[in-house]
Amino acid sequence: MAKIKELKFELFSQPAYSPDLAHSDFHLFLNLKKWLGGKKFETNEEVIDAVNEYFEGLDISDYKNDITALEHRYEKCMSCVLICRLFWTVMLAFIEYCHYYYFVEHMYTADFIDLVDCICGFLAYGKVFIKIILFWLNQQNVIKIMSIMADDWDDCAKSDIGLRETEYKAKISDCLINFVVMLHAMETCACCSSTMLKILQVTNRTEELTYMHKFDMPFDVNTQLMYRSILFSEFIAAMTISCVAGATNILVLSLTLHAAGQMDVLRNWFTQLVPLANENKHKSTVIMLKRIVRKHQKIIDFSETIESLYSLIAFMQFTSNMIMICSLGFVIVTSIGGPDVVEMIVRSLLFFTITNLEAFIFCFAGEYLNNKSKSVGIAAYNTPWYNLKPSDGRVLLIIILRSQKQLTLTAGKMVDLSLESFASIMKASGSYLSVLLAMQ
Repeated sequence: MAKIKELKFELFSQPAYSPDLAHSDFHLFLNLKKWLGGKKFETNEEVIDAVNEYFEGLDISDYKNDITALEHRYEKCMSCVLICRLFWTVMLAFIEYCHYYYFVEHMYTADFIDLVDCICGFLAYGKVFIKIILFWLNQQNVIKIMSIMADDWDDCAKSDIGLRETEYKAKISDCLINFVVMLHAMETCACCSSTMLKILQVTNRTEELTYMHKFDMPFDVNTQLMYRSILFSEFIAAMTISCVAGATNILVLSLTLHAAGQMDVLRNWFTQLVPLANENKHKSTVIMLKRIVRKHQKIIDFSETIESLYSLIAFMQFTSNMIMICSLGFVIVTSIGGPDVVEMIVRSLLFFTITNLEAFIFCFAGEYLNNKSKSVGIAAYNTPWYNLKPSDGRVLLIIILRSQKQLTLTAGKMVDLSLESFASIMKASGSYLSVLLAMQ
């Protein structure tokens, strides 16, 4: 019976759903759906009390096999997660070490432009490494975000306007994700094409090997098969990591779009207040005000969770992208007029574009969230509150006051992400580029 109690806590630790609970919550105890059908719950404790009442008449032997199977699936899932995390950690750490090895070995012999290209690759892979680690450390925030989004989809299914707004924002997010991932895949292909087309016949180490990125292997590569295997593995790793980088970047904009869609739903609810008041349905007005306050608080919690998840990531992007934009601009400018101008531009131009796009995505998401949060207060202010009862009008006043504290995304709690911040990044990168060109 103790295992059942633990399992009940895991099943119902999330916020209560009312009046119907999600089907995914009943994957083990299917009859529980019938027991709770039609019942309404205000708090999670009420759900747990109802479930305890249901479980009092159960015999644990009837569910022993199910519980054992569930435990085995959980252990297998955790093993797969640990293996995947170990694989990503080892792979990215090895790639970073190869960049470092190239920089140390060629510090006094390679051209300055090659060293700058090596630093750009080191920073690009380092950003992905740090992002993955931060996502692992903040997995509770990720789970909370997914839970709130699932809750929002359940709520919007009861309203045509809410469903339309949420689906519209979801379609925009899908298009943006596909575009960004395809752009990252194109950048990887462009970066690797020149090397893939000239696979060398390797018989000895009299000629330096060429890889897709500016790095060296910390071991001897003395056969053609080994060299081609490394190139193929490098291409697969670069394609995978590039797509992961694009997905993690565009995710912040997708989450912001979802929050904006919920704010649009909230603004629509303000338009329904006065008709209810004019019909002298004070009870309906109070219910609508409660829905508005709860919805607004949920949007605030959702936005603050996004901020908590992406604050350090945005700070890392803010600093590294400034260096990379400057460095890639230097590579493109200095390669003009050189013997390998076409190869360098093909390798660096899309990389430069994506680096700028990353900075723009984060800054635009912060600007968009800020503007949408302002619109909630404006919508509340534009409501004919003078037709409401004084007690109801005071609730609107509280909403207006809370909306004046705008929702923002920050870079490490130090700088608000906005289009002005993006302009500052570009300005600083241009200044550093001028210094590099003067040092050449």
